[in-house]
Amino acid sequence: MILAIESSCDDTSIGVMEIKTKKLLFHKKISQELEHSKYGGVVPELASRLHAEALPKILSETKEFFPHLKAVAVTNAPGLSVTLQEGVMMAKALSISLNIPLIGVNHLIGHIYSLFIGKEEIKPMMVLLVSGGHTKILNFNGINDVCEIATTLDDSFGESFDKVAKMLGLGYPGGPVIEKLAQKGQDIVKLPLPLKNSSDIKFSYSGIKNAVRLAIEEGKYKKEDIAASFQKKAIEHLVFMSKRAIKKYKPKNFAIVGGASANLALRDEFEKLSNEFGFKLFYPEMKYTSDNAAMIARAAVEMYNKKMFSDYKDLKIMPRVEFKKC
Repeated sequence: MILAIESSCDDTSIGVMEIKTKKLLFHKKISQELEHSKYGGVVPELASRLHAEALPKILSETKEFFPHLKAVAVTNAPGLSVTLQEGVMMAKALSISLNIPLIGVNHLIGHIYSLFIGKEEIKPMMVLLVSGGHTKILNFNGINDVCEIATTLDDSFGESFDKVAKMLGLGYPGGPVIEKLAQKGQDIVKLPLPLKNSSDIKFSYSGIKNAVRLAIEEGKYKKEDIAASFQKKAIEHLVFMSKRAIKKYKPKNFAIVGGASANLALRDEFEKLSNEFGFKLFYPEMKYTSDNAAMIARAAVEMYNKKMFSDYKDLKIMPRVEFKKC
């Protein structure tokens, strides 16, 4: 078995997975959304303190698995330095005390493996990663073979939802509240489609966000109409750029992962793309779309089988990571 720890942002999570079957034997997550919502976003120092309180509590529920553990895995990149540190310190302590290997897992690759909990990996696959801090199109061909087709020039898809929600006074996190409000509104606010005239495959959400700000200041639109118009244009931009990548690389398998992959309007639009281009479309189960230790454990199983272990002294925390370009 492998025990995995996730503390990259504002979700504290620990999971235990059987190596041979990829079956999740234990999984628990404690969200900090309520504590951070009053500040309109994640406060790193508060998040770190809450991880320090929650991690030992969850770990105490996993003691029955300790004699069977073959490795301990932990998210070490990317994320908030002060929150990553909490998980990494615990993982190192477990590695030493139980005399088992340590595995440092890239959180973004973990999101890809959220697709494969309890099952074998599928490759090759084009992956659209849409989370709170990242918007990327990746080409996945295994745990140690991931390259980047496109990324954002500024805000991520999820980050733009958080900022628009804040402008509308809707609170944090923005994704679910914008999606819910948009269901009551109409797409009547004229917003720009970013990089429409560029031939590049890349994302940008600063222009849409600024246009929303101007629409709010204009004062003639209902909040629900602004939410509906923003969500439609934000998704249209994802589809527009993904379509370019699909035409260029012609994938047989395509997946959407990350917290924002839970957006049903987004899923509907990519179902249409799937029908148009004939690729198989995948997404994680809803409970594994946001940050969780189950996906870290699943990635760690592949790393364990390939003996991709981390040295105790050399496992570093990396707030940012870069993928090689495709």
